[in-house]
Amino acid sequence: MPSLKDFQQLFPEPSQALIRQLWTVVPDEQRRKLEETVSNLPLGKNPTKTMIDLALTHSKAVLGNHKKVAIVGPANVGKSTLYNQFIRNDQDKAAVSPIPGTTRVNQEADAGIFNLVDTPGADAVGPVGIQERERALEAARSAQFLIIVFDAIQGVKQTEQDLYQQMLMLKKPFVIVLNKIDLAGKHKDAIIERTAQNLGVDEYQVIPVSALKGTGIADITMAIIAADPAMTIALANAMPMYRRKIAWRTISTASSLSAAIALTPLPVIDFIPLVTNQVGMVLTIARIYQYKITPARARELVGTFGLALLGRTLFQQLSKLGSVPGWILSSAIATSMTVVMGYAAMEWFEKGERITQERFGELSRELSKKMLARFTQVFKKKPGKNKLKQTVIDIVSEQSIDS
Repeated sequence: MPSLKDFQQLFPEPSQALIRQLWTVVPDEQRRKLEETVSNLPLGKNPTKTMIDLALTHSKAVLGNHKKVAIVGPANVGKSTLYNQFIRNDQDKAAVSPIPGTTRVNQEADAGIFNLVDTPGADAVGPVGIQERERALEAARSAQFLIIVFDAIQGVKQTEQDLYQQMLMLKKPFVIVLNKIDLAGKHKDAIIERTAQNLGVDEYQVIPVSALKGTGIADITMAIIAADPAMTIALANAMPMYRRKIAWRTISTASSLSAAIALTPLPVIDFIPLVTNQVGMVLTIARIYQYKITPARARELVGTFGLALLGRTLFQQLSKLGSVPGWILSSAIATSMTVVMGYAAMEWFEKGERITQERFGELSRELSKKMLARFTQVFKKKPGKNKLKQTVIDIVSEQSIDS
């Protein structure tokens, strides 16, 4: 049965700390009743997994064929422990032990919206080790997505870097997971920074987790979904009550790409890639809401609001506010119009309501000013595309547009 501690995992860490603090002042009798109530809730040790379980009860037929996700990495980094956090059926769980090389063969099972494969250490040596290494690499080659795991305490040595380069050569979408972060203590941030440096990625691309304690599992799930549009659709079908949140995640991702496209200060909306990105976003949101729409219809919707003219007009208007670099202005406007375009699509597919051109322009102007102010505050010099994209995702995730 779940405890209040398990229930707390549904909340972000700052909220968990507040709940723990409030719990200390709850009278004993009320505490007992609350514990009893929580124990009767349908929550397991992994709340994220349990929520997906409940949704999948009625939607397995909708999902079709599962994607295959492989967990790969050096021996003894906690791959099997991580694997067990995702697996639906306890009978399918992998054997775990502190002895390196416990996992000798690939093991695959249902993880909800994808199938997950546990693999032996891909850095093994010797005759037996070479066989295990080949099994791990074969699983990586046949998977559609990779979870690449490293050990926070052992660090990323040269052999791990070589393995990482091998994974990159497969050209598969992937996430980087840094396990056993709970053992890092006050050195957590420094370890994440050093891992990112050794792998040549930004810090936000490294997901710190504790597979043993089950922390960070939801972050891995959302990273997989965000990196693969097909996963986004699968989750939306499985959990329709979260469609709006999933659609907003799609808007954030598309907006970050628009910002990167517009880094070159040219007339904002005339970029073919920018319009293509917005059309793709509209099509994805339509699929999230199971709304049938053709690419031609999506282009028509984007064109309805006269984005090319609006972009040039906003560029001219906002450039009068002061000496703002052209790339900041272009990126802020491109981001804002993509957000509003996504919002317009979401309202249409969810409620059947279409916002007017006037309302679209008004929302675009308001959001462009906000984005411009934030960009000017955050960026003192022109950033790289990855840094810009992640900043936009963070900023857009904070936004809320009311109809």
